[in-house]
Amino acid sequence: MADRYLHVTGTAPGRFLTRKLGLPQPARLRRWTLETQSLDGPLLHLTAGDSSVTDELAALLAATGLPVTDRAGTAARPAGIVLDATAVATAAGLGDVHAALHPVIRSSAPGGRIVVLGVRPSADDHHQAAAQQALEGFVRSLGKEIGRGTTVQLLRITPGAVAPAESTLRFLLSPRSAYVSGQVVELTGAAPDPVTDWAAPLTGRTALVTGAARGIGASVASVLARDGAQVICLDIPQSADELKRTAERLGATALPLDITADDAAERIAAAAPAGLDILVHNAGITRDRRLANMPADRWAPVIEVNLDSVLRTTDALLTSGTVNRGGRIVATASIAGIAGNNGQTNYAASKAGIIGLVRSLAPRAAADHGVTVNAVAPGFIETKMTAAVPLFIREVGRRMNSLSQGGLPVDVAETTAWFAQPASTAVNGQVVRVCGQSLLGA
Repeated sequence: MADRYLHVTGTAPGRFLTRKLGLPQPARLRRWTLETQSLDGPLLHLTAGDSSVTDELAALLAATGLPVTDRAGTAARPAGIVLDATAVATAAGLGDVHAALHPVIRSSAPGGRIVVLGVRPSADDHHQAAAQQALEGFVRSLGKEIGRGTTVQLLRITPGAVAPAESTLRFLLSPRSAYVSGQVVELTGAAPDPVTDWAAPLTGRTALVTGAARGIGASVASVLARDGAQVICLDIPQSADELKRTAERLGATALPLDITADDAAERIAAAAPAGLDILVHNAGITRDRRLANMPADRWAPVIEVNLDSVLRTTDALLTSGTVNRGGRIVATASIAGIAGNNGQTNYAASKAGIIGLVRSLAPRAAADHGVTVNAVAPGFIETKMTAAVPLFIREVGRRMNSLSQGGLPVDVAETTAWFAQPASTAVNGQVVRVCGQSLLGA
């Protein structure tokens, strides 16, 4: 559904009126297309303190294809800024963060990307821990105040391990991450698998997407296919016709199947005789009602579809070896599972459960099966479901984030595709909110 407010604020009279009234002024986001595959402008590489990874990081940033400079005030406004704060280990060192960004923040291009590079807070050095944790508050606040469609993230690397960050920096410094902001991503030191072609990084990999007939699931399937994957689209038999049309459009395989069926894992394995490299749990339902008015027959199906089926099929597919080594599992959580939502105790419980699954399973799946496990947590995404929400509630949902607009299904899909990349081995156990930095939740 079209966002008329976003359209109006893109006109001169609309900008004047909203500025006078103090209303949100969302910027039209620059998303990935064939014509806009990268940011339009140079990448400014800054350093706070005496970093030991300056040269290695500079080489990695150069590989993104953006022209890299370490000097502000060049003719072109920087489309991206990367601040290396890995050496910040004291409260006084935070002054270097301010000194680096304060002079250039106004000169950054609209729709730009800012990434602060840090390390995990130390359990043994409370001064370092305080300084590195301070970066989180800094990044989340900067993301809420900067405006103009610019996003801000904190990327924590393992000390000295820059190479595993390449796929993540490519994602965060591109139009693909348009609706991801205010996030903290922690990387392990796991070496990335090689990528032959960054334009099609999933070539030769087989992916299965549940709930793929329409909406977010269809968009995920589309982006994975665009990136080279052979996709199996799964949805309930009642949606078989729509599922077949989606699969035909993508050159994919349609698998009509109720994911809650007792033999779901066996039928998935049969549909992928060479195994799966990417498993995307997207299928989900809602049965909204306040708890006092919610009978068991509205509670149970939501838990069964959104959480229990994910647990059962994931366990079975890992145990059987259907998910190949080097594989990627991506589950769908929700901002509701983080912040809660009125009338959605069942849905929020199921989506919070997905977060628990990811955090517990990720390290063991990596150690035992060579598989990473991550989750996307969408906020307000423009779908047929949100189009049916009453106007006032819909408008509040759209504006309650730092970008002051709803996201699109492709925003969730692009984040999923980043998780799915072979080079994203170091991205494990992460729950990334695709919500424009919602003003609700942590």
